[in-house]
Amino acid sequence: MPEWLILTLVTAGVCVLVLAATLLNQRRVPEDDDPSETPDVIEYMTMMIGVVYAIVLGLAIAGVWEARGAAQDGVRTEAQALHEVSERAGNYPAPVRDRIRADARAYADHVVSKEWRVMIDKGELTDRGTTLLARLRKDVTDYTPRTDREWQTFQPLVEQVAAVDAAREAREQNAGPTLPAVVWLGLAVGAALVIGLLFTLQIRRTPRELAMAVMFSALIVFLLFLVWDFDAPFGRSVGDASSPFTDLFPDPR
Repeated sequence: MPEWLILTLVTAGVCVLVLAATLLNQRRVPEDDDPSETPDVIEYMTMMIGVVYAIVLGLAIAGVWEARGAAQDGVRTEAQALHEVSERAGNYPAPVRDRIRADARAYADHVVSKEWRVMIDKGELTDRGTTLLARLRKDVTDYTPRTDREWQTFQPLVEQVAAVDAAREAREQNAGPTLPAVVWLGLAVGAALVIGLLFTLQIRRTPRELAMAVMFSALIVFLLFLVWDFDAPFGRSVGDASSPFTDLFPDPR
């Protein structure tokens, strides 16, 4: 299901629930009830809880955004190092060069077509990807350079393969969600509490008050959706963050 559709459905559901709760609550209020009699302490508590929740929500958004940026920087590092291996292999004899480039492409294709989906769904990498990288490393290190130019290429190639390996390990560590379950529990309970406090202020049926309640609820849902979306460091679909691989290793077809 597309993310925009999820956001639309959840937002609409929460807004309808708030409207229904407001209208049902209004029927229970006596006709002679005066909204101005709401104790000042309730207004202060509502403001305080709202401010605290806003701070927590802002910290959550900043945390998942920073983690997502770091994870995607690692993907760019991995793809760039792999590309450097493929390009630097041009100084080797044709059989060795073609074998290294074929290994690099096979690894990139596997990451995009197979491993990325597993990483998103299960938070782990595939054994096949590890095998392909090991084969690339073996082809690079097993070749004995014969000329000065090949010797000058050998060490940078080894270093770039090591950079791919390090970035791959970092990608595995960042594959899972950023926020622990207890934080999500706090965000969900806090959202319900903040929206529920609207009813302590005795919302009426006036279009202005109902519109404000709906917009406030929609804003809370949207911010929680941002946290949920950014909590997946590598996105929720294959194309979200795998573009460094597809850009540097385009489909030959």
